[in-house]
Amino acid sequence: MTMLKFTIAAFFMMLITISCKNENKASTNEKTQMQEVLAVHDEVMPKMGTIGNLISQIDEKIKEIDSSEALINASQDLKDSHKAMMDWMKGFGERFDSDEILKGKDLTDEKQRFLDEEEVKVKALRDKMNSSIKNAQDLLK
Repeated sequence: MTMLKFTIAAFFMMLITISCKNENKASTNEKTQMQEVLAVHDEVMPKMGTIGNLISQIDEKIKEIDSSEALINASQDLKDSHKAMMDWMKGFGERFDSDEILKGKDLTDEKQRFLDEEEVKVKALRDKMNSSIKNAQDLLK
């Protein structure tokens, strides 16, 4: 559980860093694609704590009732969602530098293709996280 707490703390630090991006290349009210991708990240990042809590609750319930298949699957879905978020953030950070993320630095054609891919990935991640959370919460009712 200590590693989970460390991971959650690291993610919250990353969230704070990304959320502090006040310098934008565009002076209009329109969000850039990078800002849209980060907004999806910022929407789901706080749910990492919820996922951690639900994993604990589901795993405890599994021990209590001799492990129902639905609970085991829900626990695995939550763990998969958690890992998917970690993997996405790592991959995103490897593809873009801080000026591209925080300051709106122009992207090369290759980096623009990467951003298009990352936008699809982060939206799928959001759906996966929301679905796993809802399923677990429904099972715990």
